[in-house]
Amino acid sequence: MITITIDGKQIQTEQGTSVLEAALQNNIYIPHICHHPDLKDISACKLCYVQVEGQDKPVTSCMLKAEDGMNIVTTNEEIQHLRNVAMELILAAHPEDCSTCPKYGNCELQNLIQYMGVSAARMRTRVKGFACETENPLYDHDMNRCILCGRCVRACNDLREVKVLQYQKKGMETYVGTLHEKLLKDANCRFCGACAEVCPTGTIRDKINYPAAERKEKLVPCRSTCPANTDVPRYIRFVKEGKYDEAAAVIREKVPFPLALGHVCSHVCEAECRRCAVNEPISIRNIKRYAAEKDTGKYWRNKGKQLPDTGKNICVVGAGPAGLTAAYYLRKQGHNVTVKEALPKAGGMLQYGIPSYRMPREVLDQEIQYILDRGIELETGVKVQNIAELKEQYDAVLVAIGNHEGTLLPMEGNDAEGILLNIDFLRNASMGNETGIGKRVIVLGGGNVAFDCARTAKRLGAEEIHVACLEARDKMTADEEEIEQAQEEGIQVHPAQSFEKILKGNDNKVTGVAFSDILSFTFDENHRAIIEKAEDSYHEIEADTVIFAVGQRCGLSPEAGMERGRANSIKADEKTLETDIQGVFACGDVTYGTKSVILAIADGRKVAESIDKYLGGDGDISEVLAPVEEHPTAIGQVDGFGYESRRKPQILSAKERKDNFKMVDAGICDADICQEASRCLQCDLRMDITRSKIWSDYDGEEGEKTC
Repeated sequence: MITITIDGKQIQTEQGTSVLEAALQNNIYIPHICHHPDLKDISACKLCYVQVEGQDKPVTSCMLKAEDGMNIVTTNEEIQHLRNVAMELILAAHPEDCSTCPKYGNCELQNLIQYMGVSAARMRTRVKGFACETENPLYDHDMNRCILCGRCVRACNDLREVKVLQYQKKGMETYVGTLHEKLLKDANCRFCGACAEVCPTGTIRDKINYPAAERKEKLVPCRSTCPANTDVPRYIRFVKEGKYDEAAAVIREKVPFPLALGHVCSHVCEAECRRCAVNEPISIRNIKRYAAEKDTGKYWRNKGKQLPDTGKNICVVGAGPAGLTAAYYLRKQGHNVTVKEALPKAGGMLQYGIPSYRMPREVLDQEIQYILDRGIELETGVKVQNIAELKEQYDAVLVAIGNHEGTLLPMEGNDAEGILLNIDFLRNASMGNETGIGKRVIVLGGGNVAFDCARTAKRLGAEEIHVACLEARDKMTADEEEIEQAQEEGIQVHPAQSFEKILKGNDNKVTGVAFSDILSFTFDENHRAIIEKAEDSYHEIEADTVIFAVGQRCGLSPEAGMERGRANSIKADEKTLETDIQGVFACGDVTYGTKSVILAIADGRKVAESIDKYLGGDGDISEVLAPVEEHPTAIGQVDGFGYESRRKPQILSAKERKDNFKMVDAGICDADICQEASRCLQCDLRMDITRSKIWSDYDGEEGEKTC
């Protein structure tokens, strides 16, 4: 450490630090615009002049290395003149329309102009005449606003080592662009966003101007849209490096079902992946699955948090993903947990709803056992009838029973023989019981459960299967892969159909369903369907079995207590998830309706925090399992990066799969997984870039000046 004096104030700094950085680190502001704490200084803006005692002329402080005993003055008449001229030259070629700039109110140049009180009135101004480049995905380039500070070039070349952005010439104007004015995708840009992050003006900017409060979430959408807030970029980076144990540990920091999720997660993160704008999203679910399959448990098995026993007893009613997740984290907080499950095995819809060709039971059973091994007591075949009475035996009760009753639409003929409900059918199929299906099946509904029913019926021997729903084809809620695979298996899909009535014979047995074509289908403010039918479109489809797959509801009787909501759901406080009975909580599908496994897991985490607080804990269920590594700064250039296609999973052919329950999707193969992980834009690296401060962020003597 050395000692220097700036404006009469003695400060200490490390040998070799620039005077500018030394001043800023000690809250002494020196005007600048080309400097950025993460980038090498180049003295482009000529604003950071200072005077060193013993030297004749002012020098730029960003290029001046601090030496022990230096005495420096940051402002005098000559320095002020040099700075003003430098700023006037910058402004002479910069548009004056600040209020129309997308960066208005968040522009470092605008802020600096206000601080210095300088305009280009004395200078001859010019218009550069560049067309704003909007053809690139994610970012717009408007070189009319460029002040040639060079931050973007240094970020691209030195910080990220991608080396796409360079100084170019057009006539008399210098600008920043790609070689031969290629689009970023053709120039092998990695779309990491470092250039936009360091740009002090509105020159290189995100296409969407996110509000400051949402910026972090929007720029790393895979992490923020995951209901459990799993650190997706981090585990993808580990997979790319071949560190599968580490990747699995990252996932297990948030969820206790990584392998099950690798098979059936709704992967909402992929829909929001920023790579979508470049070509195709990252196959996040398959990367998660691969890491979980290769995991040896090195970083998490018999490790992680386990607080001392508290002596508090908790009963969890329902052993689905929500209930087991809550039980897992509550046990880690030191509480005694008993789980009561009405069915013969734990797992809920994972065990009895999702077919085994999608969710292999050995995978699920293995993950459930890991949870129980924490010291959780499981009682199966126990159906709880009275929750209020149960509360008298335990310090807290959690109701996580899911929605295990199907919904029968109130339509003509719904009492016919041959009518089945989705949940009953899938449960019987999972348990190997008689299902009651015939040879010609119609499934009413357009979600994943409907296609689970249809594809299960196919595997059980049905010869002709139809899936009909109210929604238009592009509005169907089932995953696209589910619809396509069903059609490959010979299942006929009929979107935009109004269910008129169930047809039946004199023996009261189903003979088919009558439909009409739908022109439009919407809901009013009370969630009532508004359907416009096409004239003369009435038609019938013959069948001997109709499966209703139009929703599920909670099967808990009114006598069980607790205030109810729509579809017999249990009402719970939005923040704490506590019901109207003190000490009784509810979470998962039973509170918000049937949605997804990952949402149920996230709700299990949330309620575990609340119950722990209720019992006197701090509610902190977080834990670190994976080794902490510094993020890379350099990612390098990759030829054809923007054109790298999404790797496809290995899918059994329709012929191989349609008559059995073998696993359909084998995931991404060994040869492709690294390439798929390498397609990630690594959006989170942008969050590591130091935020540039403006003059008012400093509380030193210079920083206290007003405009």
